[in-house]
Amino acid sequence: MDPITIVLAVAGLAAGFGASTFVSKQRLGNAEATAAKELAKAKKEAQKELGKAREEAAAVADEARKEEQSRRKELKNIEQRLLDREEALDKKLDSLDKRTENLRKSEDEVEQLKNEIREIRSRQQEKLEKIAKLTKSDAADKLMKMTERDIKGDLMGLVAKLQNEAKENAEEQAAYVITQAMERMASEVTAERTVTAVKLEDEEMKGRIIGKEGRNIQALQRATGVDILVDDTPGYVVLSSFDPVRREVARQALEMLLKDGRVHPGRIEEVVEKAQKNVRKDIVRAGEDAAREVGIIGIPKEILELLGELKLRTSYGQNVLKHSTEMAHIAGIIAEELGADVKTAKYAALVHDLGKALTHKVEGKHHHISGEMLRKYGAPEAVAHAAEAHHDDMEATTVEALIVRVVDAISAARPGARNISAENFVERMKDLENVANSFKGIEKTYAISAGREVRVFVKPGQIDDLSAIKLARDIATKIESTMQYPGTIKVNVIRETRAVEFAK
Repeated sequence: MDPITIVLAVAGLAAGFGASTFVSKQRLGNAEATAAKELAKAKKEAQKELGKAREEAAAVADEARKEEQSRRKELKNIEQRLLDREEALDKKLDSLDKRTENLRKSEDEVEQLKNEIREIRSRQQEKLEKIAKLTKSDAADKLMKMTERDIKGDLMGLVAKLQNEAKENAEEQAAYVITQAMERMASEVTAERTVTAVKLEDEEMKGRIIGKEGRNIQALQRATGVDILVDDTPGYVVLSSFDPVRREVARQALEMLLKDGRVHPGRIEEVVEKAQKNVRKDIVRAGEDAAREVGIIGIPKEILELLGELKLRTSYGQNVLKHSTEMAHIAGIIAEELGADVKTAKYAALVHDLGKALTHKVEGKHHHISGEMLRKYGAPEAVAHAAEAHHDDMEATTVEALIVRVVDAISAARPGARNISAENFVERMKDLENVANSFKGIEKTYAISAGREVRVFVKPGQIDDLSAIKLARDIATKIESTMQYPGTIKVNVIRETRAVEFAK
């Protein structure tokens, strides 16, 4: 390349650089000017905002000062009011202190007056005693005697009137209460029995029950204590025993053996033991259900077990447990009407026949056994007495005991409550009267209270007082030996002498 071209090129480059530098300086100057303008503008706006802020701050400060001044005024006013009240209270306290001093002075004066009055009264009393020659107590006694003498006749008449009204109303009210209780309850009648029949599906099962040379039936009778009759009734096996618990154990054991099909002495002992446990559970459950039905809680387990055994016992066709629960309901109704202890009456009525579960094991009458068992197992004494006294051979000393006695007559002794026909009932009443009439010196005899009492009137010329006592014992002994009856029968021998004369 020639030198001229190079020089031209260098010159062009220098010219372009200078031009670009000039342009750049020009642009920079413009930018600086623009920036200065914007900065000045921003400063002006900032100053304006700052001025506004200062003005607002000053206004807020003025308002705060005004509020502070108003609050100070209010505080001063409140303080002034408190001071005024304090002064008023001080004045009131001063006045109260003055009044208290005046009251004390007045009390002292009143006490002095009282003392003076007492002295005057004592002096007057002394003068009156000297004049009347009687002390104060003697005068009071004399006045009371005079008043009593004046109103004694009126009081006796009023008492007699009230007694007569009470007797008339008592009989009517008692009849109403008993009738209402009877209407609200109804008893069931079941057939009394000493045998239980077990049905056989196959007549060949009798052979299995008897076993080889009678080993099975002998083992079953020995384990249960029940007589087993196989050949009497076709298709049935009859279990006979006076103890219903044993019969129930034998029935369940026999049904389990027939269902299983395996009948041999070893299996019999195992099944009988299982049946005894089942029956014991059923008995306890029955006692618990009865107690729950009548609403009595807290009965000892031993009493519940004896109570449950009554489910398997009947008395003249009446289930004893149903009879007891019915009695408990009626006793509760009557006790509530009379204001007696409802729980004691219901509890005693429920367990009054507890001894019937033990009469075949324990000597004595069932109501006495009931009282012994209740006391033995921790029942309240009021309950034990009411249960034991539900028959006439023991005196009932509480209202609850009398309620249980009445309810027992309602539930058990009324005609129709038990499985006895009207003809049989009348016949039993006649037999009872005939037993008493069989003795010498009897004028007339009445069986009353549904056969619970026989009232014997004797001829006073033939029977004296000692003979009447012996006659009552002899009649009771003959009734016990010749008749069957539920509960007890009271023999009441009455001897009276009447002297009649006519004035002519």
